[in-house]
Amino acid sequence: MQAYNPRLVLRLSVAQLISWGSVFYLFALLIDPLERDLGLNRSQVSLAFSLALLAEGLMAYPVGRWIDRGHERAVMTAGSLLAGICLVLLSLVNSLTGLYAVWLGLGTAMAAILYSPAFALVTRRFSQDFRRAIIIMTFLGGLASTVFIPLTAWLMGQLGWRDALLCLALLHLLVCAPLHWRVLRGAPAACAPRGPNTAAGATAVAPGQDSAHALMRSAPFLLIGVFVTLMMSVTVAVPAHMVSLLRENGLPEVWVIGMPAAIGVMQVVGRLMLYFFEHRMDLHRVNRLVPLLIPMGLLMLLLTPVQPQGQLVMVGVFVVLYGLGNGMLTIVKGTAIAHYVSQTHVATLNGALGVPLALARAAAPLLLGLMWSPQAGYGPGLWLLLVLSGVALAALMAAQRLSLRRYSSPSR
Repeated sequence: MQAYNPRLVLRLSVAQLISWGSVFYLFALLIDPLERDLGLNRSQVSLAFSLALLAEGLMAYPVGRWIDRGHERAVMTAGSLLAGICLVLLSLVNSLTGLYAVWLGLGTAMAAILYSPAFALVTRRFSQDFRRAIIIMTFLGGLASTVFIPLTAWLMGQLGWRDALLCLALLHLLVCAPLHWRVLRGAPAACAPRGPNTAAGATAVAPGQDSAHALMRSAPFLLIGVFVTLMMSVTVAVPAHMVSLLRENGLPEVWVIGMPAAIGVMQVVGRLMLYFFEHRMDLHRVNRLVPLLIPMGLLMLLLTPVQPQGQLVMVGVFVVLYGLGNGMLTIVKGTAIAHYVSQTHVATLNGALGVPLALARAAAPLLLGLMWSPQAGYGPGLWLLLVLSGVALAALMAAQRLSLRRYSSPSR
């Protein structure tokens, strides 16, 4: 165990800001130029990002295993180098096959440089303070779209999209890769099973259940898997249809555009709240209350047609509840395995959820779109999301009860 290192966490957070902004949020800005210059249609281009998400999911498990074995420095440095090289190759792409190959490479890089590996390594290094480190990283990571969407759009306007990609590639090659190589020295060796009460709020590994494969068959892990996957489905489906959903409720166009932007602000506010109140509230109660904000927000949307006179207020309440909940939910999802299953194998266990999460991210927006109809609108789909979020919350609470009863782990 290492003492909490705020400088290391801050530098990792800067790398997260760059990685999210220059890879994950890049695709939305590339759709039009790729269609125009490569002569592709929307579905052909969109498949490239789906392939990246699939590659990320498939690589999550081996990346987690490597980090649990103490190779975090090599993994994240190599991931940044791969991201930079793939962005250079993307600037040169002239065919559909090349486009797909490059985005498969970028998806592999995402598995090594985004939240999952970063969360895992701070959990291994700072067993007493990993949650604080994760909150700080998600705060800066949450600003990635705010910083990089306008920055990348400006670069594309000034230099063209191909040269703009070269600029983004340099950030990975000259900033992120050296930063990971420098600050991730001295990684803990592969973890031995911990004894009881290793960290405040964390669950010890039971005797005879200390292998990752055994833990993957345990009830707490399976329940946390249900919680994370279902919540991911809900929080991916809603943003994809947000503008259409608000228009369906008859809001003026200025609010249709402004409300989604306000959700991003509320996410940052939620993470700030969690940072300041983290040590003043019971951790396990917070973990139950945060996901509850998501179904409460969805319920406000479902009630909006019933209250046409107060629809703007109802949608505003949705924005506050959903935004706060989604902002804090990232931390709850990112720490649930460590709190209720195992800190020892946290990277491997989180990696085991990579494929289900990739499938959920790909399927949820499509399912919500398929459930829409001119007569019923988004109502049936929203009811389904409400039910799914309720099942997810119930799974988390069951995992808490099983884990805390079994290991008598104290709350903070």
